[in-house]
Amino acid sequence: MAWSTFDSNRNALQGKVICIDPGHGGTAETDSYRVGPTGEREEWINLRVAILLGEMLKLAGAEVILTRTTDTFIPLADRSKIALENKADLFVSIHHNATADPKVNFPIVYFHGSAEENRASVDFGEMVAQKLVKHLFKGKGPYSLVSDYTIFSSSGASVLRGTYGIPGIIGEATFFTSPKEEKKLRIPDYNNKEASAYYEAIISFFESSEVSKISEKEDPSRVVPFEVFQEADRMKPEAKMWKSNFLKGKKLLKKGGEARLVEAFDLLTLSARSFPDSYVAKECHELRLEILRRQGKTEAVEMEEKRIRFFYP
Repeated sequence: MAWSTFDSNRNALQGKVICIDPGHGGTAETDSYRVGPTGEREEWINLRVAILLGEMLKLAGAEVILTRTTDTFIPLADRSKIALENKADLFVSIHHNATADPKVNFPIVYFHGSAEENRASVDFGEMVAQKLVKHLFKGKGPYSLVSDYTIFSSSGASVLRGTYGIPGIIGEATFFTSPKEEKKLRIPDYNNKEASAYYEAIISFFESSEVSKISEKEDPSRVVPFEVFQEADRMKPEAKMWKSNFLKGKKLLKKGGEARLVEAFDLLTLSARSFPDSYVAKECHELRLEILRRQGKTEAVEMEEKRIRFFYP
């Protein structure tokens, strides 16, 4: 990125404190989950991208706080505390994703809680997702922007919950379980592309004419948690069926008939449980809603409407 670019962005970033959180760290001997097909670990990738992003932001005039600068373990609560104590204006947690299906690869960006309450983080998340698609996917393909309640249904993600009130996101730029993607993620120039995506999103956010407000969180129990597969479960063989289950359920719904509606509902539910933050999960819930309406299940309809509105903006 040219020096003139950093100079031109100084007005947007001058005086801003940005906390960058490279996810995980220091768990190579204890965590066999966050590793790609040929041994590249997520925590290493996260740190490389975070350091590159931090350098870009500093050159453009921001004050940058990293929750870790080496491959060390930092408790989740401490990461949030670092952002709060330094009065961060923005919180960016950098991650990369994993799933049972090696062909899956697209960005997922999480905000905390309800989209209706945490509008600033939703706005920032949208910018991050679009820039990741631009830089890493040649401007093509799907992305997900979802609440962290879609994967941690009872409380959301710790670092976003702990920093609530600061606009913030967790960005899962790509899937290191894709063999082709893992190979790219080892390349410094590719890491730099990802850092550039975050950098451009941060500039766009602070250049926005008006930053949306973050409201005080309401009682999360107003939305009953939707049971989903957790990390280990999402690596099971049945989790690979997330897309085909969605397509089968959608097809059965079009055919109609009570028996088909029941089967469609089960397939759509399984798809949403298997991959609740996928780019089809929102449509799974929308189709579930259509079935519930046809079945006249008023209370279930109201709850499903809330899930869609709060968690899938």
